Amino acid sequence: MVPRTVDFDVVVLGGVGVDTIVRVPELTIPPGDFVAVPPVRDYVAHSGNGVALGFHALGLRTRFADFLGDDPLGDLVRARYTAVGLDFSAVPAPNGTPRSVNLVDRAGRRFSFFDGRHPDGLVLPPGSYLPLVERAAHVHVASPRAPEAFPAARRLGITTSTDIHSWNGTDSWAEPLAFEADLVFLSSAAAPDRVDEVMQVVLDKGRAAVVVATEGALGSRVLVRGEPAPRRFPVVTPDRPVVDSNGAGDAYSTAFMSRWFANRPIEECALAGAVSGAFACGAAGTHEELITAAELAAGVRRGWGQARG
Repeated sequence: MVPRTVDFDVVVLGGVGVDTIVRVPELTIPPGDFVAVPPVRDYVAHSGNGVALGFHALGLRTRFADFLGDDPLGDLVRARYTAVGLDFSAVPAPNGTPRSVNLVDRAGRRFSFFDGRHPDGLVLPPGSYLPLVERAAHVHVASPRAPEAFPAARRLGITTSTDIHSWNGTDSWAEPLAFEADLVFLSSAAAPDRVDEVMQVVLDKGRAAVVVATEGALGSRVLVRGEPAPRRFPVVTPDRPVVDSNGAGDAYSTAFMSRWFANRPIEECALAGAVSGAFACGAAGTHEELITAAELAAGVRRGWGQARG
């Protein structure tokens, strides 16, 4: 095999949009027909965006590719990436840039109304991302719109990851991601009483070596192939008040993977994820403040110290 030129530590495929965040007293509909809220703001967001920005902030050579609309929301995305220096390849989106409207309560909890405006069956042209895969050390597939990424990565011996969010273990939309990646992240929100079962489905039907389930304030679980049951890991106490949980899951997975790439123990991977997730909850908005490599290392050291008394 001819040696490959590796130009990127990570290539991220899919998953950019804009979050419109509305801060509300509670995640309930109050009496009457309106309630006054703080200023409503738009943030460049969604899962692929959070992972790409997170890796970039940690100092990894990162390339990001996705559909993007020729519209004001797309302009907001382009401006953000130009400002931070993230290497981004945009493919014109026929229906414009996706968005979510997220309600965030006083405790930082959120509920998201996702605008899935991309047409069914829309996929990225292979020529827009396969040449990037060929130059990557790792590929993170954040949406099912890059179907040839996983087989291409396997042929090249490249590790892969994905995030299937709050999957219930049965809906078919996640299967092209859940059963193809080497490292799978998910949220327990859709099946909080069946988390272990859903994680086992990913292992039984897919090729993953590791499955990670985040559980918010309850911490996370990590199931490693060959082990009998998931390991439980606690959250890390934030250094600042929790104001917004948007983007915490992406922050967790990015930091977890940064240690996984270095073949560090699962305990350290999970601790790094917890540190980064807690950091993200201290900032309003989605992916607005990103933990640096130095901040993550310091947080992991503090976490080890607290665990050892």
